[in-house]
Amino acid sequence: MNRRNRWATIAPWLLTASLLLLAPLAPAEERPRVGLVLSGGGAKGMAHVGVLRVLEEMRIPVDLVVGTSAGSAVGALYASGMPVSDIEQRFIEMDWLSSFRDDPGRVYKPVRRKQDDWRFPVVPGIGVRADGLHVGGGLIAGQNLGFILNELTRNAALVEDFDRLPIPFRAVATDLETGEQVVIGEGNLSEAIRASMSIPGVYAPVERNGQLLVDGGVANNLPVSVAREMGADVIIAIDITDSLMQTDELRGAFSVVGQLTTIMTRRNTDQQLDLLAEGDVLIRPDLEGYTSADFYDAPVLFELGASTAREHGVELRPLSVSRKAWAAWRDSIAAQDAGVEIISRIDIEDSRRLARDFLKERIRQRTGEPLNTTQLEADLKRIYGLGYYEIVSYSTSSSPDGTVLTIRVQEKSWGPNYLSFGLNYEDNFDGETRFNLASSLRMTELNELGGEWQTGVQLGTEPWLRTQWYQPLDYGYERFLVLGGEYSRDTFSQFDASGTRIAEVDVTFRKADLALGMEIGGNAEIRLIYARGYATVDEQIGQPVAPEGSVHQGGMALQLVHDSLDDTFFPRAGGFAGLRGRFEREGLGSDREFDSVTGLALGTESWKGLTLTGLVYAHAVTKGTPGIENAVRLGGFRRLSAYAPGEITGDNALMVSAYASQTFGGPLLPWFVGAGFEAGNAWSSLDAAGWDSSVKSSSVFAGVDTFLGPVQLAAAYNNEDNWTAYLNIGFSFTQLFY
Repeated sequence: MNRRNRWATIAPWLLTASLLLLAPLAPAEERPRVGLVLSGGGAKGMAHVGVLRVLEEMRIPVDLVVGTSAGSAVGALYASGMPVSDIEQRFIEMDWLSSFRDDPGRVYKPVRRKQDDWRFPVVPGIGVRADGLHVGGGLIAGQNLGFILNELTRNAALVEDFDRLPIPFRAVATDLETGEQVVIGEGNLSEAIRASMSIPGVYAPVERNGQLLVDGGVANNLPVSVAREMGADVIIAIDITDSLMQTDELRGAFSVVGQLTTIMTRRNTDQQLDLLAEGDVLIRPDLEGYTSADFYDAPVLFELGASTAREHGVELRPLSVSRKAWAAWRDSIAAQDAGVEIISRIDIEDSRRLARDFLKERIRQRTGEPLNTTQLEADLKRIYGLGYYEIVSYSTSSSPDGTVLTIRVQEKSWGPNYLSFGLNYEDNFDGETRFNLASSLRMTELNELGGEWQTGVQLGTEPWLRTQWYQPLDYGYERFLVLGGEYSRDTFSQFDASGTRIAEVDVTFRKADLALGMEIGGNAEIRLIYARGYATVDEQIGQPVAPEGSVHQGGMALQLVHDSLDDTFFPRAGGFAGLRGRFEREGLGSDREFDSVTGLALGTESWKGLTLTGLVYAHAVTKGTPGIENAVRLGGFRRLSAYAPGEITGDNALMVSAYASQTFGGPLLPWFVGAGFEAGNAWSSLDAAGWDSSVKSSSVFAGVDTFLGPVQLAAAYNNEDNWTAYLNIGFSFTQLFY
């Protein structure tokens, strides 16, 4: 570092130190009441933290804090006594992307929901009722944001009067009905922050005391007036409100919408700036080039706020106090350890459609025991994963008998019936194209135990229709019944030993089934299934490979599934294990008698963007002859990729696969490249199975992860000197089992 750069780095620090040494200190008994006012501005609000750091360096006590939106979040943490260094560390480590998602993660969904994920991955928040279609009040309900704010404000969770915080605090929100500001000074601190930062159209409004509250920036983005009303003699106002764009910058729809929002907040901010008086300090960090979405630039935003605050050292200096007075003030606001909270009572608020016992059975926290927040949040995430609620949250409050835990559930305003959609596409550029569109209507909360009726339909090269009733047998969902009916049609090719297509066969399946099941923990279930139906060979092109007509099917199956994968299509952690035994008998309505076993084991793990996945799939007929309608068909993308779909067919099959991929890009649109190896085959009998008779396929692939699942291009080469290419959308490993 040259001398000039070194001087540029240390000059602000020398200036601050000089001011502390040379300027007179304010006597403690004459010290004015200092109010800190923090404006909203999204991610740019992290510049507030840098200003706080400088105020502490200059030994400037703060007597009250008022914040709007992002300013309310920073202000609440500081008012609760959290040290500035801790606030900085929390913001650096925070998973900001999760705060803009409601889904707590696939691992918290019940197994039956995970079974549908690969076919209906798109859940756009559309509800169906007798009076039409309905949508939610925002793109994001704020479920994960609520958990984040609960964690950040845990030490102040029992404080209901914000004047009793180490530093008195107010959050400013906007009444959505009137447009007037709402000053929040009591209640649950995390809920107050959540209301203050509910960006209209992005986060759903917060219902509080009969009002729908949204982002405070709509009414008062720099609440100087509120600080005055609280008795501030001197105000330190930090304004990070966006500046208006110039004409040449207003070229797109998003820029126009952004300008309209800025006009609204800039106007009320300017009105508040007129209330500043002589002796007040206005700090406007230079955040040119940064936006309200730059959450991952926290360290830079901290420093920009700090640098600007140091430039106001002369104005701030009269507010400094002696070291002794500063130490006393710091001790007075130090965050107190919340200690062990013994839960004396558990209340559940607002559960209209389902019995309260439905929720109580899913919460493991017990009265008379210390609050276990990790366990509680996991339970609430599993409740949210059922898909019934817009928000599932908790709060604690004091009572003469101890701490009261309140569970709040807000049922979806657009429910209780929901639409979901899916798309699946596979093309090997050699005449084999599969394209399917799917949609599902799920009707929920049909009785106190949580009965559901779901109907799904898929149109395309693989038509499919299923309707089923899911009925829990207890409040905890541990035991359940499923009654369903299903129609499907599969078109597959038959190949000879040289790999030449010799026939194309259409088989239609129709069946009714009844299952008795039990959940095992959060990620596993077991089902005993009776199915009755028939399969029909509808059409054959080329050589006849199967008798025409219908074959009756009837049998029992025992199925055990464990699914802890973190993603349906591109898992980076977790595992899947499925085992199913099937028994077809004449006495159960079948024309054939056979026993078969199907198994799938999958494990995946990631490290610094590198994901390794291993898979073993097996199907074996242990007794009898199943017929062509029950044959296993391999080939196609990730099913021995270098072979055409259905090219490898038999009663018994084994496939072992391994894949490695590296992820690049940001969290919003990650892309990846990778390679895979697959080995296996299908055989007419178990006696013929063996590694020597297996075929091998090596592949390379690249793609981008989307809301429909990964869109991938792949090229595969086999040990018979053949290669093929694929374009695939929406492949899931679990399809091999289901």
